[in-house]
Amino acid sequence: MNRKALSLLTASGAALLLAACAVGPKAPDPTIPVQGQGAFIGSQSASVSTEAARDDWWRLYDDATLDGLIQQALTENNELEAAAANLRAVRASLSEARSGRFPTTTTSANANRSRSSTITNPAANGAKLPEVETYDVGLDVSYEVDLFGRVESSIRAARNDAAAAAAALEVVRVTVAAETARAYADTCSANAQIVVAERTIDLQSKTVDLTQRLLDGGSGNGLDVARARAALEQTRAGLPPLRAQRDGALYRLATLTGRTPAEASEAARACQSPPRLSHPIPVGDGATLLARRPDVRQAEARLAAAAARVNVATANLFPSIRLGGSLGSTALDGSDLGEDANFRFSFGPLISWSFPNVWAARARIKQADAQSDAALATFDQTVLTALQETETALSAYANELDRRSALRIARDQAATAARLSRLRFDAGADSFLTVLDAERTLAGADSSLAASEAQVVTYQIALFKALAGGWDQAPDPEA
Repeated sequence: MNRKALSLLTASGAALLLAACAVGPKAPDPTIPVQGQGAFIGSQSASVSTEAARDDWWRLYDDATLDGLIQQALTENNELEAAAANLRAVRASLSEARSGRFPTTTTSANANRSRSSTITNPAANGAKLPEVETYDVGLDVSYEVDLFGRVESSIRAARNDAAAAAAALEVVRVTVAAETARAYADTCSANAQIVVAERTIDLQSKTVDLTQRLLDGGSGNGLDVARARAALEQTRAGLPPLRAQRDGALYRLATLTGRTPAEASEAARACQSPPRLSHPIPVGDGATLLARRPDVRQAEARLAAAAARVNVATANLFPSIRLGGSLGSTALDGSDLGEDANFRFSFGPLISWSFPNVWAARARIKQADAQSDAALATFDQTVLTALQETETALSAYANELDRRSALRIARDQAATAARLSRLRFDAGADSFLTVLDAERTLAGADSSLAASEAQVVTYQIALFKALAGGWDQAPDPEA
């Protein structure tokens, strides 16, 4: 008879489980604007191509030092380690949610020696009652029948939380790769600008020496010497900020790669020119961008999780049904626990319904529904932001390339003007003020060109970051 009862209990549970379904509204369907799925507005530039974007974009620079630094950062960066730990924690929560699919079991065993009070037992007539020993072992089993989908909706929410955490890890990886490349490029660019400043200082020092010799020889004047020295010191004053900029970038690079400033890369410190690309940047199109951007996938996963929590809150409006059973043995002597006469059992459903608190349940549904609406709006905004960042980066890069081309022409013309003015001064056709003005123009042109070279690399890296390179395909959150 006991086996028949247990079989009936099992069959009933299976039937109820098959009938389980989620209650509440369907999840919102996130949509991608059609206008954002085609070619980028800025893809018409010759500096980019519509080929698929690369994950390992930094290899396009063909710089072994940069390759090593990024690999070190992707392995040693502390923010990446924290994001990976957070992912493990969320996946553990997913495992906990999945445990709701299985019965809860509790085993117990106890031995007890007791004596009742004569006050609670009037039949004793004041006599001292005997001490009694009792022994008990048992197994309790409880299973929630997910008739309204509360358990499955909780699991779906936890699964999407894990997907969002995996995408968050990719967001950090993208950022670390881009910021490492930026710190390296900033170090190299600062060194290149220092070289330009030192070359200008050398030229202006020679000019000072020339004016001083002319003055000493009686053919010059003190005004020319003062002007030449003022120009020289003005250029020298620009060196300390450049050195501080170089050191700041180097220390930032050390932090990104998990090192202290004292352990900063010597190869980066010695770099004299920013990394350069030899081919157009592959950018793909809007559809592939939105598919690869981890922040978009993170927002989508958070939306799905929020929608699942609406179902969880809705399911709480309905009764909770649990099937439970208990088996055990109770005896006055430990050796009698296995006797048939001491065997006990119970089984049956338990229905609980917090009907008096239905208003609180409905308030929780409204809260979850509002959070779902917020998640949908966040997803839509994330899509727009991804497109905006990419188009902005494409425009900034293309326009800075045009600016650099113009600055190169200006620098070449300034060099020609400085050479000709020196020749005319030597021939007595021009005053020294013309020479000084030409050299000052050349120094400014050199400095502007070096700064533009640095800005070009900065915009390149900003574009690579917008394209979301620097990550591997996310592992399955089911893992």
